[in-house]
Amino acid sequence: MVVLNQIYTRTGDDGTTALGSGERRPKYDLRVAAYGTVDETNAAIGVVRLHLADSPEVDAMFGRIQNDLFDLGADLAVPEREGKTERLRMLARQVERLEHDIDSLNDQLAPLTSFVLPGGTPASAYLHLARTICRRAERIMVELAARPDETVNAAGIQYMNRLSDFLFVASRFLNNKGAGDVLWVPGQNR
Repeated sequence: MVVLNQIYTRTGDDGTTALGSGERRPKYDLRVAAYGTVDETNAAIGVVRLHLADSPEVDAMFGRIQNDLFDLGADLAVPEREGKTERLRMLARQVERLEHDIDSLNDQLAPLTSFVLPGGTPASAYLHLARTICRRAERIMVELAARPDETVNAAGIQYMNRLSDFLFVASRFLNNKGAGDVLWVPGQNR
């Protein structure tokens, strides 16, 4: 259980923050950017959930996803080190559950005939925003993983990759199962 009695500590006033391991890093550190952008994705999903009163099944999926994103933030906040006791890590089964949810929603959609523009219902529009934030988080995680002195759990990267797919499919689902999608018309305004 996490207990937070005091919110401000003043320890970050020098421009550093503590990882879950206790190690201090600059606030601009790529690892901090990675878990911060995962948190930003989670916040955008929280806004989406404000618009899901008529879709409890999808809202429940997002509830699970928000919890997973906190798991991922915890995973990223404690770098893997040889010989150290493992902390909370993302698991392949979390990725598999997300794939199941994608398939469950996508099976109810007509195939696309064009790219989809962000828009439609408020939930769908916010899902597109969450999707772009998710993609940014994934890019940061991949960049972090490419550094020779850093490690990133592969399941975490896979999760973010699938999550962006889920966000896209869910946006179509919440746009009246794709009937309300705003489609791109190439060259329309030439």
